Amino acid sequence: MLLKSTTRHIHIYTAEVKDNELVPSDSVLTLDVDPDNEFNWSEEALQQVYRAFDQLVEEYSGEDLSDYNLRRIGSDLEHFVRSLLQSGQINYNLKSRALNYSMGLPQVIPNEAV
Repeated sequence: MLLKSTTRHIHIYTAEVKDNELVPSDSVLTLDVDPDNEFNWSEEALQQVYRAFDQLVEEYSGEDLSDYNLRRIGSDLEHFVRSLLQSGQINYNLKSRALNYSMGLPQVIPNEAV
């Protein structure tokens, strides 16, 4: 059975991708980061999310693969994405189809600080 956890910026599925289709799996989790391209990502920031995901999955190893546990991992990753935004490691993609600033208003650096 396909389980999923979807937050605004993190989608987790108990499935693997085959021929651009999700195929349910009891042993594979698939992570989709920022599916709406709300942020500009560096490769390093994206890798940090993947490492955090791997660490969270490892912390839950041995527990039931339940909808609740998937939501906890997704929620923790959503908070991690917010921390990346707040630290300036990622920023809003101003060319995104829907600018809603879901993680808070963009930081504006005053001219005298530049």
